[in-house]
Amino acid sequence: MRIDLHNHTTRCNHAKGSMQSYIERAIELGIDIYGFSEHAPMDFDEYYRLKFSEMSDYVKDVKSLQETYKNNIEILLGYEVDYLKGHMDERVLNSNVDYFIGSIHFLDEWGFDNPEFKDEYKNRNIDEIWQEYFDNIEAMAKTKRFDIVGHLDLIKIFNFMPTKDIRLIAKDAFTAIKKSNMVLELNTAGLRKPCKEIYPSQSLLEMAYELNIPITFSSDAHAIGQVGFKYDEATKLAKNIGYTKAVTFKQREQELLNF
Repeated sequence: MRIDLHNHTTRCNHAKGSMQSYIERAIELGIDIYGFSEHAPMDFDEYYRLKFSEMSDYVKDVKSLQETYKNNIEILLGYEVDYLKGHMDERVLNSNVDYFIGSIHFLDEWGFDNPEFKDEYKNRNIDEIWQEYFDNIEAMAKTKRFDIVGHLDLIKIFNFMPTKDIRLIAKDAFTAIKKSNMVLELNTAGLRKPCKEIYPSQSLLEMAYELNIPITFSSDAHAIGQVGFKYDEATKLAKNIGYTKAVTFKQREQELLNF
């Protein structure tokens, strides 16, 4: 069973291609379950995220594709929600979806994964940056409002790595993820970034396995050619660690499937 749950549309203003073309590419690749998870509306950063006024159209588009392709592929509806206190909207978190991906893209108002602002890494203590990031992951998990942890170690995107053991930095976040029954995605977008590594790293994925934290798969596609990106590499990593099953969702209920 091939699963790809973290994918975007042109409504985020930094993706290209029609939703239909993403689905057709997924079918070509033999993907069985494909999820749209557009960036949820957010007052802090409206340009790179779905607008509130577009939410109903987004849902209608996904439901239309579900009907059109019901005999070819299972299509799921989700949102990728930025966890940032004071900037999340209950209209999103109370909406009827298959899953919510909880992600951290900001430390306070610093968009740390934006190339435009990467010089800020040089102005801060790198260990403190990493700890602040994983403290936010922990806080996000403790809300129990989300289903999937988006790109767990996104903070490594530009290869600014900590001097401390990453496993110690992430320890409390993992405890919160486990207690909240969240799923960890293997997100291959990291292979397209300067870090050249799947999110999360092998060492962090090994920690997840030891804690019996389930996984799913994501290509984080923002273009047709990124659908299913390096899927076999992700499944190989998971199998080498010991995983044999991955999670899919229906109305926020988890289902484990062999991959």
